[in-house]
Amino acid sequence: MAAPSFLTPLIDMMFPPRCPLCGEPLAEQGGLCLDCWSQLAIPGEPACTLCQRPLPDRVAQAAPDGKPVCAPCMADPPRHEGIAAATLYNPVSRKLVLQFKHGRRIALAGLLGQMMAARLPRLEGEWLLVPVPLHRWRLWQRGYNQSALLASRLAKATGQRLVVDGLVRKRRTPSLGGLNRRARATALQGAIAPNPRRQGMLAGANVLLVDDVLTSGATTDACLRALRRARVARVRIVCFARVLDEALDDAKSVDTAVWHE
Repeated sequence: MAAPSFLTPLIDMMFPPRCPLCGEPLAEQGGLCLDCWSQLAIPGEPACTLCQRPLPDRVAQAAPDGKPVCAPCMADPPRHEGIAAATLYNPVSRKLVLQFKHGRRIALAGLLGQMMAARLPRLEGEWLLVPVPLHRWRLWQRGYNQSALLASRLAKATGQRLVVDGLVRKRRTPSLGGLNRRARATALQGAIAPNPRRQGMLAGANVLLVDDVLTSGATTDACLRALRRARVARVRIVCFARVLDEALDDAKSVDTAVWHE
C-alpha cells in the first residue's frame, strides 16, 4: 500500500530517492535513473503476434491481416493468445529481478508492475490475473511469491480481478537451470494444477498468466496445461523480462539459471 501523499516529503528526507540499480539520486521514489533506464531493452516491432519473436519488415508486411506469425508458431501453435513482456532479458533487467526476487526488494513490484501494464494490449471484457504458483515450502522460505506481487500491481492498474491461488504447485520441483527443454518439461510434469476451489471461477474465464521472467517456456507450458484442464476460455501471458536470443545479441552471455524455481 502506498504511503499518503502528505508523508512523501518526510519519507524522502529519511530515505532519499535513489536508483535501485546504481544508487544515483532521483527526483522521486520508485523509478530508475536515466542511464539505467536507457540500458533496458524494450521489445520492438515488428514481432510475432503470438510469441513476440522479432520479424523482418518484409515478413510482417506480408501478413494479410496485419497480425504476423513467425514460422515456429505456425509449425507448433502455442496454447496462448500472445505474450506481453515489459523488457527483454539483459544484464539490467536481470539485476532488477534479482533484487526483487532474491534480494527481498519487494518495493520494486510497483516499478516492474507499472512497466508490465504499459505493454499490455487493450483488454476487452473481464480477465482474471493468475500468477505462476510457488510450492508452499518455497513460499515459506522466500516469504512471498514475486509473481503474485506483480499480478496484484497489474490488477490495480487494469481494474481486473486477481485470483492469487488460481493455480497450485503440488510438489516442489528442482532447479531447471542447465536442463534442456525436454528435461524441464519432465521435471514439471504433474507439478502444477488448477486449484479445485477456483474451478468454478476459472471455467470459461479469460486469464492473464503472470510471471516475472519467461525463459524456455517450460513453466509457462505447465501452467497453460493446468489452465486448459480448468476449461478457461483464453490465456495471455504477461511478464517483466523475456529471454529472446534473436532479439538480444548478448542474451546467451547472461546466466538464466537464477530464474528457475
